[in-house]
Amino acid sequence: MITTEHLLSIARWAHDLSPSERERAAKGIVERGFAQGEYICHQGDRFDCWSGVVSGLVKVSAVSDTGKAVTFTGVPAGGWFGEGTLLKDEQRKYDLVAIRATRLAMMNRATFLWLFDNSVAFNRFLVHQLNERLGQFIAVLGYDRMLDAQARLARGLAWMFNPVLYPSVGSYLDISQEELGLLSGLSRQMTNKCLRALEDEGLLKIEHSGVRIVDLRRLARYGE
Repeated sequence: MITTEHLLSIARWAHDLSPSERERAAKGIVERGFAQGEYICHQGDRFDCWSGVVSGLVKVSAVSDTGKAVTFTGVPAGGWFGEGTLLKDEQRKYDLVAIRATRLAMMNRATFLWLFDNSVAFNRFLVHQLNERLGQFIAVLGYDRMLDAQARLARGLAWMFNPVLYPSVGSYLDISQEELGLLSGLSRQMTNKCLRALEDEGLLKIEHSGVRIVDLRRLARYGE
């Protein structure tokens, strides 16, 4: 278990819970570290916890029966994921991989379902979370079919600054070009080329250890 003070520091949604709900949530969470490149879970595994990224970066991806790899999203610090799987009580339909050394806060399913059954504030958060997630995955499907590499990178990067899904990011994301390439399905060289072009257009700034967004609205609509 973790303390309620620590919960408030890693989970924006916890601020809207009542003190008793917050205490119940904290008691149902443990933290675990994962090394860079380590699988957190494989497609088809039972992974019965709702997870939040305390630090690091997680890739959500899958491989089809024909061997085609698809990356759905990257989850930076502050993001929580896996609510759909717990609500449906099913196996994971995707792989979870730590792109860098990552620490996860993992809430057990019993605690998650108790909050779902008893907390209005938690349910309100879940509705917003699921609505944004649905929009994200519909958009990813469209990107893959209709946009070129540069536009896919732009749109995918914009989603990582979504204030509902990833409230702790702000305007700067600590991420390397190699990591962006892994999330976008692009080589490091192509990622660098696309980022430089987006920087030249005034949409972002490439900084020493990450990317700073200058115009999120234009980045999110890039390629239209």
